[in-house]
Amino acid sequence: MTLGYDKRLFLMAFDHRASFEKGLFGATPPLGADVHDSIVRVKKIIFEANQLAVKAGMPRELAGILVDEEFGATVARQAKKAGTPLAMPAERSGQDEFDLQYGAAFGEHIESFDPTFVKVLVRYNPEGMADLNERQTERLAGLSDWLQARSRKFLFELLVPATTKQLDSFDGHQEDYDRNLRPKLVVEAIAALQAGGVSPDIWKIEGLDAAEDCARVVEQARAGGRDGVVCIVLGRGADMAKVKQWIQTGAAVPGFSGFAVGRTLWHDTLSDHLAGKSTALEAAQTIASRYQTLIGAYEAAEKV
Repeated sequence: MTLGYDKRLFLMAFDHRASFEKGLFGATPPLGADVHDSIVRVKKIIFEANQLAVKAGMPRELAGILVDEEFGATVARQAKKAGTPLAMPAERSGQDEFDLQYGAAFGEHIESFDPTFVKVLVRYNPEGMADLNERQTERLAGLSDWLQARSRKFLFELLVPATTKQLDSFDGHQEDYDRNLRPKLVVEAIAALQAGGVSPDIWKIEGLDAAEDCARVVEQARAGGRDGVVCIVLGRGADMAKVKQWIQTGAAVPGFSGFAVGRTLWHDTLSDHLAGKSTALEAAQTIASRYQTLIGAYEAAEKV
């Protein structure tokens, strides 16, 4: 199988689990049936937003979704049937250390849904705990090998949280860390993971403020003959203005090929809906409009 992906990809991301449980419903596991069913219901609203964007003219093959099995199984099967690009997570939610959601049975779950992409979210700081990085890399390399052997596409969401020492070096200012150190660490993390046998087709990267940093990330992502590998921008729950800035910066750099945005699109809108301020259709329309706004911003920057 050729490594990489040759289309743009605009993912509407709602594979979050804790963000729905705690963030929207104020609940903690084990969930009651009413909360579980309510999360399933609002995830269907998000998928409806995706389909509204397609009906409005967004090419279906570009307008993908990222949804989990626990609350989004029905949506995932509907998306698959509709021909919507489908990404599904393999990781256990809300963990600082990567582990597979379904343990040794992970392959059965992947094959049951047959997603376009298998996604992992990994927190990896190359200057962090060496033993943690080693354990994660070993697990991820095993998953990478399994996916490649079955010609399945691998989507890797890389988060590089600052260590206490790193953040202290910027007097606790997250934005200064993000701007001045994180880009270098992202490149180093990708290189270390590649050296450990981890070979994604798509790297999902936290937004970067400078085009030259985006270019360096792409260069590393494609190192060692990985010429078809691409990067997409993740939203990190930031406001629309910041996410637009990040995706416009990435869009102008060859090797970036889309975005995956979640809470920025739906969190406030679903909160309003749950508070009785909007109908399900109105909520879906608002989410679809935000999604289309980001796609338009990406495509405009890509043409510059």
